Amino acid sequence: MTAFRKYRKAIKVKLKTRIMALKGQKTTSDFLEWEKMQSLVLKLERDGELKFALLISTGSYIGLRISDLLQLRWNQVLNQDYFTVTEKKTKKTRRVTVNPELQEILTRLFNELGADQSDFMFANRFGEKPFSIQYVNSKLKEIFTKYNIRGQYSSHFMRKTLGRRVWEVNKYSDQALLLLSQLFNHSSVSTTKIYLGIRETEISNLYLSL
Repeated sequence: MTAFRKYRKAIKVKLKTRIMALKGQKTTSDFLEWEKMQSLVLKLERDGELKFALLISTGSYIGLRISDLLQLRWNQVLNQDYFTVTEKKTKKTRRVTVNPELQEILTRLFNELGADQSDFMFANRFGEKPFSIQYVNSKLKEIFTKYNIRGQYSSHFMRKTLGRRVWEVNKYSDQALLLLSQLFNHSSVSTTKIYLGIRETEISNLYLSL
């Protein structure tokens, strides 16, 4: 093998390794405090960004992975107390309860969008397919910049926003973390803590606030 061929082969191996590493990277994201999430939804609705007002509110209230969230159709969720979904990643069937506050938002936005019950909730501009995850992440970056919300945000933020809200309203209990680990299909509570950005010092300080 000539020196040039060896060099070319080495370059190809390095490029392949880098691509595999990038594919294996986990997307990180901050969460939004619940009141800030609700405020953002209202601002988006006010400014005519109805699909993303819908996406952020639905994603934050039900906590599905973005790959499952984007596949929802109106007739699955609208005017339903609950619905079932088979998760793309785990292949598990999950029953999701629709919060009454979310149902009010869904009804309002369904009427504002003039949608059909059989439509994808997050249909692209052609109406035949849902948004791509890449488009969602790009649009979210644009939205958070526009509304001057600092932090690192991707489509994961909605799922994390739900988790932090559940932990908060349940008095930051270990039981809440256990239930969230089951909801998110995490292998352990420790994984859930890391996912939600909960530091050990943050948990320890809770005992001092009693």
